[in-house]
Amino acid sequence: MEKVSILAITKDGVRTGLDILGAFPRWELYAPGKFADTYGNDARVNWYTEQTSVVISKLFAQGDGLVCLFSLGATIRLVAPHIKDKKTDPAVIVIDEMRNFVISVLSGHIGGANRLTRDIAGRLGARPVITTAADVKGTISVDMIGRDYNWVIEDDSDVTAVSAHMVNEERVGVYQDAGRTDWWRGGGIGGGLPANVVTYDTLDALYRSDAKAHLIISDKADILSAPASRVIYRPPTLVVGVGVHHDTASDTIINGIMEVLKAHGLSARCVARLTSIKKPSDVPGLAEAAGILQVPLDLYDRDDLAGVAVPNPSDTVRAYEGTPSVSEAACIKAGGGPDSCSIIVQKQKFPPDLTVAVSRMSEA
Repeated sequence: MEKVSILAITKDGVRTGLDILGAFPRWELYAPGKFADTYGNDARVNWYTEQTSVVISKLFAQGDGLVCLFSLGATIRLVAPHIKDKKTDPAVIVIDEMRNFVISVLSGHIGGANRLTRDIAGRLGARPVITTAADVKGTISVDMIGRDYNWVIEDDSDVTAVSAHMVNEERVGVYQDAGRTDWWRGGGIGGGLPANVVTYDTLDALYRSDAKAHLIISDKADILSAPASRVIYRPPTLVVGVGVHHDTASDTIINGIMEVLKAHGLSARCVARLTSIKKPSDVPGLAEAAGILQVPLDLYDRDDLAGVAVPNPSDTVRAYEGTPSVSEAACIKAGGGPDSCSIIVQKQKFPPDLTVAVSRMSEA
């Protein structure tokens, strides 16, 4: 987490907070200024004079995590007015002053409180207290699948329903055609899944099964409505390579990419990066297009692309760019090379100034 705050409101709490800072030096400790003399105005502490309710309001709004060194009840009363939803609320953890227990209070999964609780408890030799059903039962946390790999959920409206089927040990079916397969505790899709989770080789087989809920991991855009509650995960598997002129506009690039993705049934949410050749001067449209797609832009020298084997080399491109391919070579290069990706859309031409190709990475 980027920004975690520790809040102490007693003398003993400040002492515990300072010890925690020793294990987590990038965190910030806040405590009432009335205790500053007791600790020699320790510069590691942000001494405050406002009401604690005012301070916790600020910390809750601006941070990724909040560690409270006082009672669970007091913590709940102080944060309750600021709670919005699990997508935006920070992780909230409570630690008793004697460091016996580290309690995950709020945003256990998406906010990372459960993981943070285990980390802190491990460092302090304390007992982690986690109450979310999936963690307690050791089963799959539906809203966390692929989060470490930057997967996104297409539509989270069914997450709660699917999670209920999971923790109630009802049959949940999984279909995957893209992305890395070691998302379940590193054991692979076929290894060690909970007994109620069954994998299927095709969507049709999944849909014909008696599974109460579906987990679908795919970069395909056209996934028909399922006969059960479902969650679709979008792994960042696609690399889009483009060949452009120096003045190709961003809307031309975006329109061409979207047309290619739509024509080949690929999800724009799975685009991991945009890539092209490095020209003598910057191409503004490329940077703008990457910004619109919210993905990194990778640019390669012509010599880096010239040695990449592609399905459609061009003498015309060689004459203009010094390499027989731009869009195809770039999407292979940015995808990690031929051992890590493969072209799934060969170059598509949009005269007069755009070509688009797409590769799929196997480990994304």
